[in-house]
Amino acid sequence: MSMFKIFDTAASGMSAQSLRLNLVASNMANVDSVSSSIEQTYRARQPVFSAMLNQLDPNAPAVGVQMKGVVESQAPLVMEYAPEHSMANAEGYIYRPNVNMVEEMANMISASRSYESNVEVINTAKQLLTATLRMGE
Repeated sequence: MSMFKIFDTAASGMSAQSLRLNLVASNMANVDSVSSSIEQTYRARQPVFSAMLNQLDPNAPAVGVQMKGVVESQAPLVMEYAPEHSMANAEGYIYRPNVNMVEEMANMISASRSYESNVEVINTAKQLLTATLRMGE
């Protein structure tokens, strides 16, 4: 495996965690949105990742990660009785998203730390390459 593949692998991890952070931000931004119907209510979204395999050698270790898609949470929506609310339906209910702020904060911290870890991998690899080049001096 080439030493430079480390940079590609870490960069794919950084990209994946950046996308994950964007979804967390979207979920957190919509936590207080309301709707008058179940169909129109925002649902929490989570990324689906998969390993990128080496195309030349399927038996080789994975060479990165990629986002395959986004899934919506199947957790029940919050139905709240608020007949005075302007968005209330005919029965007087409004619907709130199924966003769990505790889970979103945990996801945000995890994604942020994973991103930072990939940055450290790149910095360490760069230092090792520089030290290797200096050995010839």
